Amino acid sequence: MRRWMLAGNWKMHLTIRESTALARAVVEGTQGASGGDVIVAPVFTALASVAGVLKGSHVAMAGQNVFYEEKGAYTGEVAPAMLRDAGCVYAIIGHSERRKYFHETDGTVNARIKKALPAGLKPIVCVGETEEEREKGVTEFVIGQQVKVGLYGIESLEHVTVAYEPVWAIGTGKNATPAQAQAVHVFIRGLLTDAYGGTAAGSVRLLYGGSVTPDNIGQLISMEDIDGALVGGASLKSESFISIIKTVSGR
Repeated sequence: MRRWMLAGNWKMHLTIRESTALARAVVEGTQGASGGDVIVAPVFTALASVAGVLKGSHVAMAGQNVFYEEKGAYTGEVAPAMLRDAGCVYAIIGHSERRKYFHETDGTVNARIKKALPAGLKPIVCVGETEEEREKGVTEFVIGQQVKVGLYGIESLEHVTVAYEPVWAIGTGKNATPAQAQAVHVFIRGLLTDAYGGTAAGSVRLLYGGSVTPDNIGQLISMEDIDGALVGGASLKSESFISIIKTVSGR
């Protein structure tokens, strides 16, 4: 049985003081949560401070992005080894906001994954279609390309998580119905089965993201192929994120 995963993506929010306070509240409020993994993804400037709060706890840390080179003249970028040095275990790769605002592509997602894994980072790879793409009926084509190109040449899925985030549901208050989300998750797992075999694909955790709240997480997590969530706005408040974690962990 796959372990659940709940990752809070704090995006460009919170100072160092606010980030450490939230991290401390999440650690204290989810003691005893079992059967899964809790992750927080602070801004880069708060990583080291948050790592100090999380040290020795059940909560792990992720970088919100990672670059595809180990070092060099790449002003503003952060290398995989630097994230590990700061205390990160995971890295979010290919988030739709990175694709939209910073022109990241399926190819650069692939390059990032190929650098993250050898450095000891576990990628959380984001895929998802826009509202226009869904209305045109090309959701599976778009996500198929994102998965196939993003994971091209990746030999093992052991440390890879895939997060399905319909772009039209991120920060909009809209969200895919549990049935819609499940259908896409089934499609993604089918792609992974074709490429890696049923055993490997069956062990990969698939997350849903897009306006996840304490009110809808119960129905989403009840779907067979939804193993958790990449949580945005609701992870910025300890009460709502803790509520989501407790619902999923059965506490």
